Amino acid sequence: MRIHCKVVVIAVWCFGVLLLFYFWGGNVADGPLPEEVAVGVDRTSPSSFKLRLDVGPKLTRKSPTVLEVRPEDPPKGGKKRKVTKREGNVNAKSKEGRAVARRTRVEEVMHLAMVACGNRLEETLTLVKSAVLFNLKKIKFHIFAEDLLIPQFKEKVILKDVDSLLYVDTDVLFLRPMDDIWRMLKSFNSTQLAAMAPEHEVPKIGWYSRFARHPFYGISGVNSGVMLMNLTRIRSTLFKNSMIARGLSWEDLLHPLYQKYKNHITWGDQDLLNIIFHYNPECLFIFPCQWNYRPDHCMYGSNCKGAEEEGVSILHGNRGVYHDEKQPAFKVVYDGIHDFPFEDNMFQSLFYPIQAKFLDTVNTLCGRIPQVFLKQIEKTMRKVFEENVIRHIRPHN
Repeated sequence: MRIHCKVVVIAVWCFGVLLLFYFWGGNVADGPLPEEVAVGVDRTSPSSFKLRLDVGPKLTRKSPTVLEVRPEDPPKGGKKRKVTKREGNVNAKSKEGRAVARRTRVEEVMHLAMVACGNRLEETLTLVKSAVLFNLKKIKFHIFAEDLLIPQFKEKVILKDVDSLLYVDTDVLFLRPMDDIWRMLKSFNSTQLAAMAPEHEVPKIGWYSRFARHPFYGISGVNSGVMLMNLTRIRSTLFKNSMIARGLSWEDLLHPLYQKYKNHITWGDQDLLNIIFHYNPECLFIFPCQWNYRPDHCMYGSNCKGAEEEGVSILHGNRGVYHDEKQPAFKVVYDGIHDFPFEDNMFQSLFYPIQAKFLDTVNTLCGRIPQVFLKQIEKTMRKVFEENVIRHIRPHN
């Protein structure tokens, strides 16, 4: 994970303040939330996708069309009663209303948050685009820009009513539906309240195992570029630490923890999270490396078995690899999603161009395993195509 700003203190402030107010609730009066960018997608045909960016609190999206054909049930007594045009319209509207109400009640909204510091606009928009391209359920995006929103962070409670949240760095790309990682919340046991991937799969060449001057989780640490959180549990937990025996709540822990270790941390918020979960390992769920796939997983040789078997699920282009030529395999995927026009066919204008450009990367360690990058993209596009094209028809009994 790389530092967004010039000094560590600013980086810690940027994300530390975000986490502090994410997890804080109940002590400060509610106030108007800062503006969030709501992103919706209108999928009107199998090969036509249109991106819509609106400023507002809600995410809107057209659901896939479902066509139901069913026989009409005759009334009791055997003879079918004639239905007037007006009565038929009323009944149809009533049934439609009840169906919509049922869908509304059970529909789940996923929450995705990111902090856009410095010159991360294009990178953030490409991240949002990747999530919108492949998602199945609704996503509400919480995008925070430090220059505009820090004054409000200081005085407002944010997201106090949100139960769960997925935080990602802006240099992350979804290569499969966010729905799939969101389902991992159901895999948490009774003590787990957050999920991250290991910082490295091989401890002897991992950063924390070699260089860290502070406690860290497990044998190789964890990477905070993709972090799934149950905020309700986080707000109600007292975290064990090396300062106070009785434990501290999240909002009371962050600042003293930073003060204690500020001269020993290198990666800002990620180091603080490693310290927290070092003392509270039972609180952390570890998901496989393919959900936070970074250059470290291939630049020293392929060491993410999950990605080799299933393909990359979430691509994390840290070290600036989307914007230089050091790891062209990562840049090929980023450029492909960044340049893809929503109105075009996904296979013709996204998958096939990426596949072709990988031929130019085969002489690199990451580029020589193109199937790792392409497997989930192809699988996901087929899934999205089927979700939005296939009509479900109920057969006659």
